[in-house]
Amino acid sequence: MITYNPKFSIGDNLENIKAALTGLPIDAAIIENSLNYEFSDTIIGINHQKIDIGLAIANMMNVPVVNLQTVKEIGLEKAVEQKAEYLKWHLDYYGEYSGKRNYGQEAMLTIGNGYFGLRGAYVESTANKDNYPGMYVAGVYNQLTTNINGRDVVNEDLVNLPNAQYISFGVDHQQPFTIKKEDIQDIYRSLNLKTGVLTTTLHIQLSTGHILEVRATKVANMTNWHRYSIKYELKPINFSGSLQLYSEIDGSVINGNVDRYKDFNQKHIDIVGMSAHDNQISLSGQTKTSKVDFVINSKLTSQTVDVQKLIDTTTENQMIRQSLSINVEPGQSYEFEKCVTIFTSQNSDDNLETAAQNELNDSSLEDTLADSKKFWGNVWNKSDIQIQNDITSQKLTRVNIYHMLVTSAALASGKLDSSVGARGLHGEAYRGHIFWDVTFDLPFYAIHYPAIAKQCLLYRYNRIGEARKYATSEDKQGAMYPWQSGMYGDEQSQFVHLNPVSGEWDPDNSRLQRHVSLSVAYDVINYVHITGDHDFMQKYGLEMLLSICKFWVSMADYDKSADRYDIRHVMGPDEFHEEYPNADDHGLTNNAYTNIMVSWLFDKVAGLVANQKAAVVDSANKKAGTDNELLDKMSDIAHKLRLDINEEGIIGQFSGYFNLSKLNFDSYRKKYGDISRIDRLLKGEGKSPDSYQVAKQADTLMAYYVLPFNEVQNVITRLGYELPANFFTTNLRFYLDRTTHGSTLSRIVYSVLDEMDGNMDQSWQLFSTALFSDYYDIQGGTTAEGIHLGVMGATLEIETKCYGGVRFDTDELSINPHLPSLWQKLSFKQTYQGINYKFEIAHHRLIITADKDTHVKVADKAYSISKNKPTEISYK
Repeated sequence: MITYNPKFSIGDNLENIKAALTGLPIDAAIIENSLNYEFSDTIIGINHQKIDIGLAIANMMNVPVVNLQTVKEIGLEKAVEQKAEYLKWHLDYYGEYSGKRNYGQEAMLTIGNGYFGLRGAYVESTANKDNYPGMYVAGVYNQLTTNINGRDVVNEDLVNLPNAQYISFGVDHQQPFTIKKEDIQDIYRSLNLKTGVLTTTLHIQLSTGHILEVRATKVANMTNWHRYSIKYELKPINFSGSLQLYSEIDGSVINGNVDRYKDFNQKHIDIVGMSAHDNQISLSGQTKTSKVDFVINSKLTSQTVDVQKLIDTTTENQMIRQSLSINVEPGQSYEFEKCVTIFTSQNSDDNLETAAQNELNDSSLEDTLADSKKFWGNVWNKSDIQIQNDITSQKLTRVNIYHMLVTSAALASGKLDSSVGARGLHGEAYRGHIFWDVTFDLPFYAIHYPAIAKQCLLYRYNRIGEARKYATSEDKQGAMYPWQSGMYGDEQSQFVHLNPVSGEWDPDNSRLQRHVSLSVAYDVINYVHITGDHDFMQKYGLEMLLSICKFWVSMADYDKSADRYDIRHVMGPDEFHEEYPNADDHGLTNNAYTNIMVSWLFDKVAGLVANQKAAVVDSANKKAGTDNELLDKMSDIAHKLRLDINEEGIIGQFSGYFNLSKLNFDSYRKKYGDISRIDRLLKGEGKSPDSYQVAKQADTLMAYYVLPFNEVQNVITRLGYELPANFFTTNLRFYLDRTTHGSTLSRIVYSVLDEMDGNMDQSWQLFSTALFSDYYDIQGGTTAEGIHLGVMGATLEIETKCYGGVRFDTDELSINPHLPSLWQKLSFKQTYQGINYKFEIAHHRLIITADKDTHVKVADKAYSISKNKPTEISYK
């Protein structure tokens, strides 16, 4: 038995528990003397504080924690089984938190459907330093201009729309309740991943002595995606008397989620109308410069109170409020339902007011709950990844799948001209823009929800005109996609960036990451390969690919003396290096990742063109402004791009990389601790990361993450280079030693590269840290500004493609499992080229089921799979 030491903090006690249990074969833990709460049976009190010790130990030790009383009632085995099942399906937070920590929990508890995202804030809260009830609609951006240091800076933001989730109460006509630590005894928030329902329970004791239990249930309608609903339950505990209910739509909101943007203009909307009718209210407005109209309606109903006879409506300061007063009795519950609809002029051809009204009339909590349960039931049947013997990985895997759909589900309709932002619909970091992160998400969508993947690509196709204009503005040809894309597809990268270490505005040249166009091209090729959607390739894809190839041909400069091509003025994925030290020119020459991917792309597109009908190629050439001479140029460049490779076989990140100084990492770690953003630390000291061999994330070896190993080798051989036998291990160690993992994507890429190199321990460490990254907000507050969708999508691919070993690199599916030692079995379904597969992968054996006759390779041995017949295969 392990006991709490009251002399130590909660954190120290937990660490002592972990140390005491290390090395022991622990399958479960039992808690004695826990407090009696309906939302959790493993809460204990210590030093005048309460903690859900069961949740903390489950996260720390990866075992279920049960209550002794429950064990006595139903037995240990059943109690453990029930708790383990609960933990795999719920994202829970106990207690009240402030600042960025609470902001981060709000992001993780976001509900939504791909049309809108509604942060998981307390419904009683308004925006302040501790709470941020943001709401975002896909594709609704606005541009504003701010004068910074005498320079007009234009920024386009995903707009935070009016807060319609607000509901609160008051007692005896006092001020409405707000989230304040001194009034709250307990808070428990629980997101049920199985149903998409978020429940928040508050135990409140006001300074007046009134005690209440308040529960809010929020759920998004996943099919009728203009709707969400809230159930608000009030239960007086120790008093009778007068209780007031308040419901609002607040249009005074700003984009205030990200501290470092506070110097920019943040007021993106104008409110043009507010109205009320019976139990309904409406607020309409328009974004200031993009002129997107919106209408938000809500209605308040109750099964226990005659709302319409009691309701009163007021308007002030761009906010419309409903209020009512009822008499209450102790121990009685009073339930209210708030249904909300959101419409914008971007995706409605009808009159917005009429559409919003009709949608509101049809909406109900019951309908939305039923819809959400049905939708998520289908999701888990279709795309769940089941991990045996790892509760924590299982839960966070489902969290990631959940947010992948929260961000994208409505895109499958084909009615939204949008894509998935790097931070989802969960916050305002990166201003809601679309980056290359889609490359990390698209495999999951293509395998399970091809309509979503297709829409992400159509978003790019619909903006190919802007990509051509962008190339022309830089004296290039073809289509050059922007590093940051928003509403229109023009470049939205900033020219200055606030360094939070120095407080100074530094130049931002991140737009030079031209490799985003390579990601767009790769996504097109990968989507068609996975889905077999050749119609997309013929109508859209080939034009996009030829346009992008034309751009890269125009980027390549020929060096006649060396018979080599150089690509100048670019940045790689690393991002710490923007230019050469003491140079007057921006950008770098011959970024290895960029050059390898360009050579690969040129060869791949030539093969695609050769296999298309002449009429299809002629049509694509006409639209892209290309001809067959482009292929000849592509072939020449694909064979002659320059790489910088030293005598040890290290591939230089760019030309001149080996001339940079080596950084004393130990010294900087000793000085600063966390050096993940060493670029900011160096700039704060008046230095530049451009001068050092240091990287934010994987760059040189990124091609080995994106492409099959042999395809990268083919590129290097085609370019005329020969690498030593152990080059991959040498390169991996070289760059890992110089990488600070300043991006969450860094651990993703290096986890895969380590697994390829046989370093399973380090691969697992990097993967598990990435899997935990938003849950624990490992970057110290960035989750507060939105989840990292690229990491979420990439972890799912690592689990199935890297650890499960299921690869779709060729027309024949290959399987080479490498399960983590902790995982007993990995099970999932995937669809590849029209065949639905089910995989059950254990150590040294697997079972494959397909709905068509097919062939697979397992550990390089060929097997025939009969339709709907599970086939068991042993492997080493």
